[in-house]
Amino acid sequence: MKGALLLGAIGMGLAGCAADGAKLERDHSYVVEWIGERPLMDYAHLTVTLGADGRAYGNGGCNHWFAPYTVEGDKLSFGQIGSTRKLCAEALMEQEQRFFQALQGVQRWDISPIEQTRFWPAEGKPIRLWLEEG
Repeated sequence: MKGALLLGAIGMGLAGCAADGAKLERDHSYVVEWIGERPLMDYAHLTVTLGADGRAYGNGGCNHWFAPYTVEGDKLSFGQIGSTRKLCAEALMEQEQRFFQALQGVQRWDISPIEQTRFWPAEGKPIRLWLEEG
């Protein structure tokens, strides 16, 4: 019985939780570290800023992007994403498209045990982000 309780407690700790007083920072940039199962390419700089006005925006690695978003508790979703249309290297453009597709699928968020923000899709691995210093 004690073993089951311990495993349950460990599982809850590893899952992260948005309801433990953690909150998404508004009007501060998050830097993307991973998109799903893949880390970012070297020197790629992808960002997410959640404006207090319900608009999200940032850098997709090549283009600037923008979208409406809603957050209620641990639920998070992004509306239709728009972006500038600059051309970059093919690999950067592919990564940017993966990022935009991943954002469109986000359904919830949490904070990991190492205090990293995660945006979770319905299935699969999350977008992992760090709050930008400064």
